[in-house]
Amino acid sequence: MAKKLSASSRPEKPVQVNSADISGKPLSKRNQAVAKRLAAEQAAGDFSNINYDDIPPLTDEQLASMVRARDRPLKVAVNVRLDPAVLAWLKAKGTGHLTRINDILANVMEAERRVGGK
Repeated sequence: MAKKLSASSRPEKPVQVNSADISGKPLSKRNQAVAKRLAAEQAAGDFSNINYDDIPPLTDEQLASMVRARDRPLKVAVNVRLDPAVLAWLKAKGTGHLTRINDILANVMEAERRVGGK
């Protein structure tokens, strides 16, 4: 009988794994001990054993370019009419132009409040 070429063999079916399969596996005793220790440190607010040496300090340029983080997930839906050039400029910066509009307005609002504007 002639030997089959590997190219003619049927490929194996891929094995599908979901998060339930992964999370259902028990942790080893060592991993359980590490998880308990880390949870206890986190609950106590003890982050003293974290090594930050590999994180470079921020430059003045990076600090100057920082913008407000979006900390309020609740938003109100509104309709806004924009000049075509403004919309094109926002879209040219990539996806998320609607979020960018909110960020720009929030930054202007906070700057005006710091200056004492109305």
